[in-house]
Amino acid sequence: MEQHETINNRILAVGAHPDDVEFLIAGTLTLLYQKGYSIHIATVATGDMGSMELRSQQISSKRYKEAVNAAKILDASYQCLGESDLSIVFDNPTRFKATELIRKVAPYIVFTLSPQDYMKDHELTADLMWDACFNASVPNYDTHQTNPASPTTSVPYLFYADPIEGMDRFGQRIKPEFYVDISSVMDTKEKMLSQHDSQRSWLKVQHGMDQYIINMKEWSAKRGEEVGVKYAEGFRQHKGHPFPADNVLKELLGEKVGKVYHPVG
Repeated sequence: MEQHETINNRILAVGAHPDDVEFLIAGTLTLLYQKGYSIHIATVATGDMGSMELRSQQISSKRYKEAVNAAKILDASYQCLGESDLSIVFDNPTRFKATELIRKVAPYIVFTLSPQDYMKDHELTADLMWDACFNASVPNYDTHQTNPASPTTSVPYLFYADPIEGMDRFGQRIKPEFYVDISSVMDTKEKMLSQHDSQRSWLKVQHGMDQYIINMKEWSAKRGEEVGVKYAEGFRQHKGHPFPADNVLKELLGEKVGKVYHPVG
């Protein structure tokens, strides 16, 4: 395997559920979109548990439309691997679908969720993307999908977003390796997240969050305070063999990327 994918303009962001990417990664995606990169968004699960009123099929359909509308703001594609919420597993059928996603998009850079987070769907999504980025370039790895894509030529860059509230399951702070200043694109990030209208009532009951957009902005502001800007998103890079270890985001986004870390609160 070569060190990293031949440079192309495709960026893939993968969440567990619709709205994960918008909450944690959309600012950075917007900056890359403004640089001319082609954005692709995907989720492992459908969002079928994200309602107190609608049945699974109804809320899945609604959330799919919301995710498509959010992606359109960046002229991005959206696709879902079709797993059920709270039922994401690291098994061969799911690995095959995740690898097929990487092969079809053939991204230069992949963003996904934190390997340490508040729920297993998020953690397993991180594991699936790590695995898929590696497997996608192995010629003899069969995804058993209809009309399978060709193997990628090498391994893409892989970045992990912040966990929710910046903590693992033990309440320990997860320190970002670096930050992206998203102050100039917060309006776009907010617009993307606001497409997920179904989640406001759900989060109010299940998570005690009555201010969906405000919670996102408060978290982005906290990360921004740590690095001396108004709003920021935090990331860690996967650097183990054979993943590329240079910070390509610094190269692409320049002064928007910084490593200063001053914990707040």
